[in-house]
Amino acid sequence: MIALVDCNNFYVSCERVFNAKLNGKPVIVLSNNDGCVIARSNEAKVLGIKMGQPLFECTGIILRNKVHVYSSNFALYGDMSARVMQTLEQFAPQVEVYSIDEAFLCMKHVPQEELAAHGRMLVQTVKQWTGVPISIGIAPTKTLAKLATKIAKKKPQHQGVFVIHPNENYDEILKQIPVEDIWGIGRQYTKKLQWYRIYTAYDFARQKDDWLRKNFTIMGLRTAHELRGISCIILDEQPEAKQAIACTRSFSVPKKSFTELMEAIAAYVTRAAHKVRTQKSKAGGIQVFIMTSRFNHDVYYSKAHTIELSEPTDYTPHLITAARRALEAIFRDGYEYKRAGILLFDFVDRDHTQVHAFEHVPNSAAHHSVMNVVDKINAKWGRHTVVSGAMGAANIKMTQTDRTNRSPRFTTDWRELLVVKK
Repeated sequence: MIALVDCNNFYVSCERVFNAKLNGKPVIVLSNNDGCVIARSNEAKVLGIKMGQPLFECTGIILRNKVHVYSSNFALYGDMSARVMQTLEQFAPQVEVYSIDEAFLCMKHVPQEELAAHGRMLVQTVKQWTGVPISIGIAPTKTLAKLATKIAKKKPQHQGVFVIHPNENYDEILKQIPVEDIWGIGRQYTKKLQWYRIYTAYDFARQKDDWLRKNFTIMGLRTAHELRGISCIILDEQPEAKQAIACTRSFSVPKKSFTELMEAIAAYVTRAAHKVRTQKSKAGGIQVFIMTSRFNHDVYYSKAHTIELSEPTDYTPHLITAARRALEAIFRDGYEYKRAGILLFDFVDRDHTQVHAFEHVPNSAAHHSVMNVVDKINAKWGRHTVVSGAMGAANIKMTQTDRTNRSPRFTTDWRELLVVKK
């Protein structure tokens, strides 16, 4: 049996842990630069605020209903997520962290008749130790566990836990699940399935294997088997490293000069390179793109340029140099650039890198030591404590996202600890 633990309205729940006045009130959390809604409390959902909705579109609802608006506080959310996962690891032999607010747990150590009680114990323990409410779905497969979690969230009578036992007839459960709610079924697949008059999880699961493999590949067939209670997706305690890492941003004020754009690009490379080092990889290529506003069709310009590196690297200065060459190839004077970004790709394992036979091999050991020191300093004292000069002194503040309504980083910054008064 597999359990899926899902933190309820996670970003909002993190805000409520440190501000009890938000309980029972409509709350939303915004994306980088306060652009769109990325988390909503149940009260905000009832008001009609939609996930991904631009902030300006729901300003009226916010003002009329006194909705509490928060900028994203990813330092806080990441730390709270780690606390939840560490709590879960104490009660399961295997834990696969699926996302910042979800984890799969192995339940083979729990007797069938005690699964619901064990789940409720986890709900209470995580709430007590971290303050974050969770819902749990338990089933023979990952896909069914996902569906069980949705039921646990929607129906309070289950006390946050819903169990689908093996060998039971759960056709009635599958009939209640729209096909678009099946794990792994995206928007395009949903349209295709509905064209075939397949509207529910039950409809999908009862299709013949040959037809599923022909029309929805092996992944569709696996999903159908999972819905039938046949486990095809195993727990993975060590998720695979990412194959590409991107860092992109829209500018609040358009940039016109090459220098301004290069400083922003350097900041993005710095951030992406840190992520590459975190997963112990090196990048073999970099792509840079720039674009003007999509809404200004008369002077619209969008271009990207890709550079393959002669040797994979995680050394920030080398990646910034390559990014500069790419930007030089696509920059054009006379445009107001609204968005830019970089993509690092073609990763190899840092400890098993194939060197170039005919070119000068840089001192990678020294580069690794330098970046290791920089990463440790920034981890302790803040992301921009030590940065590349290519970012420009003024650009450090400018490239930080606009988070006007960000709450304090209660758990990760000594200067922002919660103050308790008598």
